[in-house]
Amino acid sequence: MRKMTEVTKTIQQMCEIFKVTPRTLRFYESKELLFPERQGTHRLFTRRDSARLKLILRGKKFGFSLEEIRQLLNMYDLDDAQTTQLQETYRIGCERLTYMKHQQGELKDAISDLKSQLKQIQNILKNPTPAHSTIHNQRKY
Repeated sequence: MRKMTEVTKTIQQMCEIFKVTPRTLRFYESKELLFPERQGTHRLFTRRDSARLKLILRGKKFGFSLEEIRQLLNMYDLDDAQTTQLQETYRIGCERLTYMKHQQGELKDAISDLKSQLKQIQNILKNPTPAHSTIHNQRKY
């Protein structure tokens, strides 16, 4: 249970602060990543929930799976000054960085190929050959 002086946030406030939808917050709650308190039908998010959501969104941005994020968040409660959590975050982060660099290379190649294709199309449109003119004229009817 929370301390009497602890400030809580409503679902609307959390949505405004973190630029997420109520559905997103309910989804993370259903996946047991967030644990808002209930006051009747209202959810009240604590400072801990805010910190967890910030880490969830950062993890998602970096491509961590929800299961990886859950495991990392659960490591926070270990009594080792967060050493285990930090080591695991570092390990997963290094894996993600390697994968993202690979994706970056593939994306660079795809961009180059697309630019080349667009240049070819642009040249055809500027200087149509008789074959291209025939195809173009056939499509007008």
